[in-house]
Amino acid sequence: MLTTTTTKVLEPSDLDAALTVLDRDPVANAFVAARVRIAGLDPWRLGGEMWGWYSGGRLESLCYAGANLVPLCATPAAVRAFADRARRAGRRCSSIVGPAESTAALWALLEPSWGPAREVRSRQPLMVTRSLPADVVPDPGVRRVHRDEMDVIMPACVAMFTEEVGVSPLAGDGGLLYQARVAELVSTGRSFARIEDGRVVFKAEIGAATAHACQIQGVWVAPEHRGRGLSKTGMAAVLHYALRDIAPVASLYVNDFNAAARAAYRAVGFAEVGAFMSVLF
Repeated sequence: MLTTTTTKVLEPSDLDAALTVLDRDPVANAFVAARVRIAGLDPWRLGGEMWGWYSGGRLESLCYAGANLVPLCATPAAVRAFADRARRAGRRCSSIVGPAESTAALWALLEPSWGPAREVRSRQPLMVTRSLPADVVPDPGVRRVHRDEMDVIMPACVAMFTEEVGVSPLAGDGGLLYQARVAELVSTGRSFARIEDGRVVFKAEIGAATAHACQIQGVWVAPEHRGRGLSKTGMAAVLHYALRDIAPVASLYVNDFNAAARAAYRAVGFAEVGAFMSVLF
């Protein structure tokens, strides 16, 4: 039994304790919580390790260490402990992302050995809604993407990712992992789009979902269709699916400099409840 302040890699037997921590903030933790509920804590199935920080023998904070490094419910002492472990392990992730305060503290400790970053997005408002918009008519053309439409949705997904992150998801492995992720979202009914003449006009996905909350991601309007309000009507349609079929709360996070997107999200009922931060390598 752990009786002192310490960190360790969690094991499958620690699942209930980890879920208790994740459930403290089901909106901010939705991305990791969804993976843990599906895969458990086995690193091979989870796609990374889950580090736990204990105080007095009790699990208090978490840090997911996989393709992303994600501090969760991390106290200042836990952040220091996670930074020490991350420095010893060396950088294996493509980004650090999570609640702004703990992520900023983690990056401040890691930057001397891991830096420089390709880009730091220090404030990405976390937005939440629990109700459907009353004054925005959902786009009736937005629907679930069918399994036989992968060749239609993939170019839009690649364009969105490249525009948002600054690098193509096809780099490295030729896009095999990214294509598998898009296929997973399509097959589980969490990919939505308006498609006209075989081309995507608007798209979005519900990237993470638990019984408590879901997280919308990948919102994109084809460049030639921008400025027509399609992001508002499209998001209103996605919210109908999200709140009716998936979870009672829908969330997303957005770059603070993207004023147009933030305005569109506010128009369909999203309100800012906090902020994330992303460090991209």
